[in-house]
Amino acid sequence: MSYEQMYARNWQAIALRGGAAVIFGLAFLFWPAPTLLTLVSIFGIFVIVEGVAALVGGLRPARGQGRAGGLIALGIIGIIAGIVTLVWPGITGLILVYLIGFWAIAAGVVEIADGIRLRRAIANEWLLIATGIVSLFFGLILVITPVAGALAVAFFIGFFALIYGVLQLILAFRLRALAQGGRA
Repeated sequence: MSYEQMYARNWQAIALRGGAAVIFGLAFLFWPAPTLLTLVSIFGIFVIVEGVAALVGGLRPARGQGRAGGLIALGIIGIIAGIVTLVWPGITGLILVYLIGFWAIAAGVVEIADGIRLRRAIANEWLLIATGIVSLFFGLILVITPVAGALAVAFFIGFFALIYGVLQLILAFRLRALAQGGRA
């Protein structure tokens, strides 16, 4: 089984990640003034769910293939970031902004690399690459300009998560078609 088929076989994990991101994004866009503690808790839960989904997708063995190292790394980073966020809910907004920023940069790099590897297997692999670019730029913005206010951060997180989630869902359904034997 090729790398592309292994990725397609795990389309459900990508759909779960996308769905969680959409729900997370909508919560922030429609609840514009969360407290910092709520922001920390929601982000921590989201990143743990995202991390578990990525880890499961990366560890799920495929016939004749090794595990997906990028997804495993992304999963571990996400789980650690989520646990740290929930264990220390009193962290300052600045630390939270950096935590979110570095997580988004790591996710973006992994997704761009995986999108490039999928170019041979599916049409419109740009969806995964676009998801990675959105993650990467979002993370860079947060790391470069961390003094943004809590409401601005909440808006950007919501907007990012919504775009990210929609792109992940589109990709998941294209991969599902690939897994079912059709060309995506």
